Amino acid sequence: MSQSRHVPVMLQRCLDLLAPALQEPGAVVVDCTLGLGGHSEALLQRFPEARLVALDRDKEALRLSGERLAPYGERATLVHAVYDELPDVLDRLGVPRVQGVLFDLGVSSMQLDEAGRGFAYAQDAPLDMRMDQSTGMSAAEVLNTYPPGELVRILRAYGEEKQAKRIVSAIVREREKEPFTNSARLVELIRAALPQAAKRTGGNPAKRTFQALRIEVNGELSVLERAIPAAVESIAVGGRIAVLSYHSLEDRLVKQVFAAGAANTAPPGLPVVPEQYAPRLKLLTRGAELPTEEEIAENRRAAPARLRGAERIRESLG
Repeated sequence: MSQSRHVPVMLQRCLDLLAPALQEPGAVVVDCTLGLGGHSEALLQRFPEARLVALDRDKEALRLSGERLAPYGERATLVHAVYDELPDVLDRLGVPRVQGVLFDLGVSSMQLDEAGRGFAYAQDAPLDMRMDQSTGMSAAEVLNTYPPGELVRILRAYGEEKQAKRIVSAIVREREKEPFTNSARLVELIRAALPQAAKRTGGNPAKRTFQALRIEVNGELSVLERAIPAAVESIAVGGRIAVLSYHSLEDRLVKQVFAAGAANTAPPGLPVVPEQYAPRLKLLTRGAELPTEEEIAENRRAAPARLRGAERIRESLG
């Protein structure tokens, strides 16, 4: 177990952003990405009057964090769910509105550290990458069965991989000889397929392809597109949301939802802005906040993090 997995990213800043909404007795805060429970535990410690609802699609994460959060008893409710299911979860729990929501969109450090899950390109493992291993297609099935054009689209859109065509040609050629099962073979193939110049920049050359496969296998962006607006809708007036993203596609989505909520949508020239056009959100961060250099030095997984926060300032009408 590497120690770095236990360090939640930008923890203090997340707590400070949510704090004004979580002081009152009975406040409910939702951790949409429970993982190993680092953020959740900190929320329960810092806000002794608050109740926590925490979601994760990974049953192993729920089991481990359940042990960690057991001392908090009734204050913590852990639910096996994907975060776009938040409205249904709150409905079932009889919680109409919440005061705080936190998303930490990074792959759980547990999943990166468990060799057998196939998320990490640094060690050989079965190409699985499913966050919930009880459902859906594995990364190997995607590689072995998707048409070439679809694979190119995924690597470009989700991995921002400029060499997508070269990599996919090599994948298609190799999978005809023998289907892919393990990560090491894919890493080797990517190394061999890339031109020299492309190998010199930006860390492990397989990183972008692995990111793209992970996003595809778990439907992460489509889930996020539903989840962020749903989370904003579930927040009471005066409540707050904080979202940590780790790549530009996620951050862009969050930025768009927050910007739309904070916009005045009235037709130009009205002397008074009617209620239905007034902003519903107030932005709490100027653009995206980045981790400090000290934090990155202590926890390299924090390096790509981008944090955005918003406060709900009025109800939606209609």
